[in-house]
Amino acid sequence: MPVRVPVQLPAVETLREENIFVIDEQRAEGQDIRPLRIGILNLMPLKIMTETDLLRLISNTPLQVELDLIDTRSHVSRNTPREHIEEFYKTFEEIRGQNYDGFIITGAPLEMVEFEDVDYWQELCEIFDWCRTHVTSTLYICWAAFAGLYYHYGVPKHLTSSKISGVFRHRVNDQRNPIFRGFDDEFYVPHSRHVQLVRSDIESIPGLSILSESPESGIYMVMARGGREFFITGHSEYSPLTLDYEYRRDMDRGLNPSIPVHYYIDDDPSRGPLVRWRSHANLLFSNWLNYFVYQATPYDIRQIHD
Repeated sequence: MPVRVPVQLPAVETLREENIFVIDEQRAEGQDIRPLRIGILNLMPLKIMTETDLLRLISNTPLQVELDLIDTRSHVSRNTPREHIEEFYKTFEEIRGQNYDGFIITGAPLEMVEFEDVDYWQELCEIFDWCRTHVTSTLYICWAAFAGLYYHYGVPKHLTSSKISGVFRHRVNDQRNPIFRGFDDEFYVPHSRHVQLVRSDIESIPGLSILSESPESGIYMVMARGGREFFITGHSEYSPLTLDYEYRRDMDRGLNPSIPVHYYIDDDPSRGPLVRWRSHANLLFSNWLNYFVYQATPYDIRQIHD
């Protein structure tokens, strides 16, 4: 997919080195195509890493995409240069009057904090409401999935006794759902979190469907409103070395983390990761864009409504 992004964005050079096609704004303007408009509300501290991970997957269909990166105004990131934010990101105030074909809300390292105590919670709730009237389909990832389910449906998060960290085997509960087009019966997903969903909490709420889960890491994907909302507890977008980075970071902090399970070859960090989730990740984002964004969006996206 030609992804239309500013040519100066750091992710562009990384993706081009990986032979992924991105298109600069000048070239895109010369094409008579209405691109899909995708917004990413990036709540992760290391924003450049997350941008690259998501762009890598958004770049895998023939559809042209115009991308907006969005940051909260009520929280100042301490882990990404302010110059990067000011050059490449928009605030919610700048985009609130626009419509998007698809919208992605990332995770954040806030699992141990009560939702209402998050410093940008009120702004985030406003964005959650806005998505329902201005976006065709919204993808909530990891912490955002727990936050979205809590805000929209009252589903609580539950702390786990130890961190869920590693690459886990999952099964598909609904083979006919287009989000799983081309999937094998079993597939793998990285997870990195301290909270989980409980099946009975979700099954008690009409309109929520559990699409996929893992015997070890629990519920992975919940769908609502016929695919207008997907809540994903894992990190399908993770690059091969992201879990390794998190593990070594926590080691350096003296946190004595457990080795991510089913991740390293023979569970040996010195041997590097065994990557087995990329094909699923590419299919997931490709299916979302094709079936729940592209095919579901009116040509005039101003017609989007709840």
